[in-house]
Amino acid sequence: MAAAGTRGAMVVGDEGDLKATFRQVYGRLKSELFEDAAFDYTDEARQWIDRMLDYNVPGGKLNRGISVIDSYKLLKEGTQLSNEEVFLGCALGWCIEWLQAYFLVLDDIMDNSHTRRGQLCWFRVPKVGLIAVNDGILLRNHIPQILKRHFKGKPYYVDLLDLFNEVEFQTASGQMLDLITTHEGEKDLSKYTMTVYNRIVQYKTAYYSFYLPVACALLLAGENLDNFVDVKNILVEMGTYFQVQDDYLDCFGDPEVIGKIGTDIEDFKCSWLVVQALERANESQIKFLLDNYGKSDPTSVAKVKSIYRDLDLQNVFSEYERTSYERLISAIEALPSKAVQDVLKSFLHKIYKRQK
Repeated sequence: MAAAGTRGAMVVGDEGDLKATFRQVYGRLKSELFEDAAFDYTDEARQWIDRMLDYNVPGGKLNRGISVIDSYKLLKEGTQLSNEEVFLGCALGWCIEWLQAYFLVLDDIMDNSHTRRGQLCWFRVPKVGLIAVNDGILLRNHIPQILKRHFKGKPYYVDLLDLFNEVEFQTASGQMLDLITTHEGEKDLSKYTMTVYNRIVQYKTAYYSFYLPVACALLLAGENLDNFVDVKNILVEMGTYFQVQDDYLDCFGDPEVIGKIGTDIEDFKCSWLVVQALERANESQIKFLLDNYGKSDPTSVAKVKSIYRDLDLQNVFSEYERTSYERLISAIEALPSKAVQDVLKSFLHKIYKRQK
């Protein structure tokens, strides 16, 4: 990977090339953290952070991070990106992946989860335990270190800091809404309404997963985010649609395809499916849901799924998917910039009718 500041064009062709380039940048950013003058690393501290980062940051699908550089390329409308532009796009993408790692490390502790991305949750790893809380804080603090090293002096540096701070606040507030709505020991389905569901999803998922990557690309392209409120609204709606798909696949998806066995019913999740069921169910079906939702025995789970089928929720979802897609496409096509339209359509086409 050429150093930032190198002129000339870096050809980033197919998706495989882009992913390889993106992964290379991770190694560079990680090694630079150890050079930061703010902390004098001992060998033991360096080994801990090195292992912690490799365990938590690069292990996912990397969709959020890579979509920064994808979006930036589209905004540049066919102009070849220089080495520096590719590097900066990748660096911002990795800042989002660092943010995601921070959320997930702490989220797994709050949810008392066991596995994440096919391996033990970080706090479950021997000799880690609640040191993971501090590791989460460190992950969050690496982001301004990366931004300072590579973006200080850019005209949009303060906007980047504000963006990451605001999106982190929105996501943490969404997590708070989720936690206080689904309190352990207070299994109260009456709280589960579409208004509550939409608020949780909007704040907990949509801002950081959908708006943040595009906002980073817009800032890189020299744009003012105040001029893109319509784009933010479309991306938040797209993020909600994405979460509805997740909830649907958790129950009706093929575990072989989605890579996990869904447990939303057992976990008493405020899922789109249970909210839809509560809106449509008769009294006896509601009693059935109250008696069986949130229980881990297979019989109870099967009863809840049978109510979902009786209420025809698979067709309700298909209709939701169709109307969401049509509404999103018409909103995207009303935007003035063709390049911005292309960015949003590329996001939508990646998720429309996905099976995992």
